Amino acid sequence: MSDKLELISFKLCPFVQRAVIVLKKKAVDFDITYIDLNNPPEWFKDVSPLGQVPVLKVGDDVLFESSVIQEYVDEITPPSLQPVNPLVKAKNRAWISFGGDILMALHPMVTNKDEAVFNEKRTFILQKLKQLEAVHSGDRFFNGSDFNMIDAAYAPMFMRMEFVKNLTNIDLLADTPKLAKWSENLLALECVKQSVVPELPTMYKGMVKHMDGHLASLLTY
Repeated sequence: MSDKLELISFKLCPFVQRAVIVLKKKAVDFDITYIDLNNPPEWFKDVSPLGQVPVLKVGDDVLFESSVIQEYVDEITPPSLQPVNPLVKAKNRAWISFGGDILMALHPMVTNKDEAVFNEKRTFILQKLKQLEAVHSGDRFFNGSDFNMIDAAYAPMFMRMEFVKNLTNIDLLADTPKLAKWSENLLALECVKQSVVPELPTMYKGMVKHMDGHLASLLTY
């Protein structure tokens, strides 16, 4: 790899974390630059076509979208984290997209002031988790005993669900034992633990309190 990679990040972003997990798992040497998405620097508008993170700078080139960045890093650092079977690989991609929908629903559940919206999003998430439970291998990781790209994609979601559980005693994985064990296995990995800043749990609680949504009224400490 000739050019050192630079990842543009926002500390609270779960989609950035997906990319960092792959970089850490592959032991890739990279720099990380944190920005405030609410007040981005002028140069960020020039490098991010969507105005979002993550963005990966490869020399003078720029990649965006977390799944694209994950796949690029995987392709340039063999062996691959993707399943060998093309059908399993394709199905994993579909379930990664499915997980993105859960993550997108989790944010309004955590931040919206309306209790009805909170309940609606929670019901949606629980239903999606049951669908995911039905296709999980029941082994250590999604496909079995090997860590694959889909595991890196889901770890940030599980980390945030763990934050919610610790802050409110709401356990979104209570009725999905295979997912609960999968979450436990993922959150114990060094590449996952090292994929976020140490202060993230405190920042997450601060975000919940600042947004002052319905979930904030359920905080236990």
